[in-house]
Amino acid sequence: MSQISAGEFETVSQLIASSESLQIAFSIMIIGIIGITIGYRKFSYWVGSQKFYYQRPHAARFLRKAVLPVFAIVFITTMNAHIQSGILLGDDSMIVGDEEMLPQEIFAKILNTFNILVIGYTISHLIPISLTKREKSKLEKEDFDNWFEMRGFVDDKDDLFHKLHTWVPPKIIPEDITEDEFKKMLTTKEGMWNLEQFRTAKGNAIGGYEKLVDNPFEEWKKSERSKYEKYYQNCISGNNQSGRKLKPGIKPDEIFPIDVWREEKRVNGYEPLIPSSRPPGYAKKKREGIPKSAKQILPVGIFIATILGVVAWWGVDLIVLATATGGLAIGLGLALQETMQNYFAYILIRKDKIFVEGERVKLDTGYNGYVHKITPRVTYIRDALNESIGIIPTRQLVNAQVINYTQGVKMVPAIVDVGVSYLNDPKQVSAILVKVGQRAMNEVVDGKGRHLIRQIRCPYLKRNQSSCGCDKDIHVDINQPVVRFNQFNDSALDFSLWVYVRDYGAQFKTKTDMRMIMYEEFKRYDIRIPWPIRTVYKGDEKREQEEIDKFNTKRNEVIDKYGMGDIGRGSGEDE
Repeated sequence: MSQISAGEFETVSQLIASSESLQIAFSIMIIGIIGITIGYRKFSYWVGSQKFYYQRPHAARFLRKAVLPVFAIVFITTMNAHIQSGILLGDDSMIVGDEEMLPQEIFAKILNTFNILVIGYTISHLIPISLTKREKSKLEKEDFDNWFEMRGFVDDKDDLFHKLHTWVPPKIIPEDITEDEFKKMLTTKEGMWNLEQFRTAKGNAIGGYEKLVDNPFEEWKKSERSKYEKYYQNCISGNNQSGRKLKPGIKPDEIFPIDVWREEKRVNGYEPLIPSSRPPGYAKKKREGIPKSAKQILPVGIFIATILGVVAWWGVDLIVLATATGGLAIGLGLALQETMQNYFAYILIRKDKIFVEGERVKLDTGYNGYVHKITPRVTYIRDALNESIGIIPTRQLVNAQVINYTQGVKMVPAIVDVGVSYLNDPKQVSAILVKVGQRAMNEVVDGKGRHLIRQIRCPYLKRNQSSCGCDKDIHVDINQPVVRFNQFNDSALDFSLWVYVRDYGAQFKTKTDMRMIMYEEFKRYDIRIPWPIRTVYKGDEKREQEEIDKFNTKRNEVIDKYGMGDIGRGSGEDE
């Protein structure tokens, strides 16, 4: 390290120490830089507390970063003007190396060095802001596409979607509708609405949409900005859950800027965002532990390159510097080997989207739970019953066998097994189980009233309500519910009832509700579930059979009305 040449730095430092005029000028420069820093921090705080910062966050961040070089350039220009006029420095020359230099030249180079560093620092931060703005614009376009697919968001005013688009019926009549029924529906407003919501047997919509305005995307953006304006006003006026006026610009943040507001809506299925529904600093805390992306690391790289350029300009030999520090870099690399393995494993997991936060996974160790947080060092997996959290080094997950129950799986089977008495007719039992399944398809919903069981066509459409999504993402032929007569058990005839739900977690509530419905229907039709014991009959079997036969007529009516699923239709391939 002692062999590294300091270039002109060493000589200039000696000259500054020996020249009183240079010391005064240098002190004025340091005081000016400190003043610029203080002024810049106050300006940044002022911008962060303005409404403009929340409504136009990217422009506000760009402005905050761009102001710094403006202050610096004005200050350095003023200093240079005083230096050239001889007010700060005299005209006595100095010897730097083998050359004779004026104090003005020496100090001008020092000023330009600070100027270059400030400009390099600013550019290194402006570029990521521009890249982030571009990324957010792409996400905004994706939000518009989702809005179009959903035929509007729940918080739209006055049916915005149909103000911007009109539905055009198909030229060819769909196979699932008769010609007379199709023509009749075209004559009424209610019929047109039903056709617009109609799905074919394969789950496809019919007809198409035409624009009513030149640029629906711009109109949609205006609508979203007006929603955010209402959200912001409710925050600062106290019209929120906390009942107090939230102050912009304080730490931790209590008001979401519009880009974070959009992200929160996106995560929650575009539900309206209630002001003050999250604790202060929620958005920042949620992102803690997430490693910096390439565009976030970019400022460090650009600023280091700027420093290296300045160092070379002052005559320091970069090759000697790199050689002297190479051994240190190798040592650090060996010491941080596992850390780097974890970091690159994190990059691979993110890039290949093996799993993301919120997905249900099972590891080869048997641990089953939801991915809580992925960091460059460890990954947290929360048990489904919230009884524990598994902490696994991220690098181990790259080579581990991971079963993902969520990714790409839009249909998960919910299976209920049941055994019935040998005295019950299997055909009648099958029909009643079909009825149970059909009831469950309509009645089993989540807390927001959305169906948990996948369906070819959402039942809400029959009530002129929009689909809750139970008929979306069905890319295979399904015929629900499915009933299977599994085996002749010791004490019972074993059946199973199958339906397909929307995700892994939905199966548990679905199976519980199906058992409740099954109990009701079995009690209604006297379908008996035998005790797991051996029964010795002494002439009572005939009497019990007579009791059961009393319900034959009602049970046969169930067969006629609901059928038996695909049981007894032939010897085709089973599942």
